[in-house]
Amino acid sequence: MEITDVKVIPVDDEKLKAFVSIVFDQCFVVTDIKIINGPKGLFVSMPSKKRKDGTFKDIAHPLNNQMRQYLEEKVLGVYKQQVGSPAASAAPPSSGAEDGSSPSAAKDASQG
Repeated sequence: MEITDVKVIPVDDEKLKAFVSIVFDQCFVVTDIKIINGPKGLFVSMPSKKRKDGTFKDIAHPLNNQMRQYLEEKVLGVYKQQVGSPAASAAPPSSGAEDGSSPSAAKDASQG
């Protein structure tokens, strides 16, 4: 599976830096991806849905660390090219936050 297109829409906010959509193999799109500036640098937050109990659950996400790293490198690479920010640094790929725990905090911060 290859990412064939990345569209970045920068946002002027302290934590939320951009909205992103990606296309896989020129035939499948994932939207509502966010680039968040966290305590350890930039990271990619996958699209999520708020549950009745107030927590967030990813709607779409990589199933393994190899795909997560590939996706983050592509998305953050396009973002850095577009905004021309050499100081922006990517956080290391998360180690299995596929339960939506990391994006939850980012989602809460971006909605405030």
